[in-house]
Amino acid sequence: MKNIKSLLLIFSFVFTLSLAVSAQNLTALDGGKVDVQNQKGKVVVLAIGASWLPLSAQQAVITNKLAKKFAGRDVVVYFVATDSASEKSKNYASDEELSTFAARNKLNVSVLRDSDGSQTLKKYGIDQLPSFVILGKDGKPATEAFGGIGNIDPKMTDPKNDISVPIAEAINRLL
Repeated sequence: MKNIKSLLLIFSFVFTLSLAVSAQNLTALDGGKVDVQNQKGKVVVLAIGASWLPLSAQQAVITNKLAKKFAGRDVVVYFVATDSASEKSKNYASDEELSTFAARNKLNVSVLRDSDGSQTLKKYGIDQLPSFVILGKDGKPATEAFGGIGNIDPKMTDPKNDISVPIAEAINRLL
């Protein structure tokens, strides 16, 4: 009986730990925590970039376009900043600097912070920034990450060069 209780205790601990590891809590600029994988039946789009990355300005345009297109539907769009929260890092950005980046680029979505970038990059197998990740209503990645936005049409008038088109198609398939 004692062995069974010990086994159940260990199993319970491992299960709780696996749930904690699988959750992805990111910090919003207002200090609140957001679990991007637990959005109650919503498709979640993560625009993963960094304030210091020049292409993130173009990514902000695409992010806003997607947020506007899917407004009022079961879709949540976030910008995930991978800027370091450590002042010792060369990729450091304060919350104020991230807020300035968001304002300058007219981001109309919540900015979340992955303070060292590794949580999001490792979790979703991102090998380039900026990228987009789509999570299905179950909180799991629904597609491969969308990256390579460097060749987009800045005015987004050519659908062949507008990365928001395949992203939107993927989102529509999930709704």
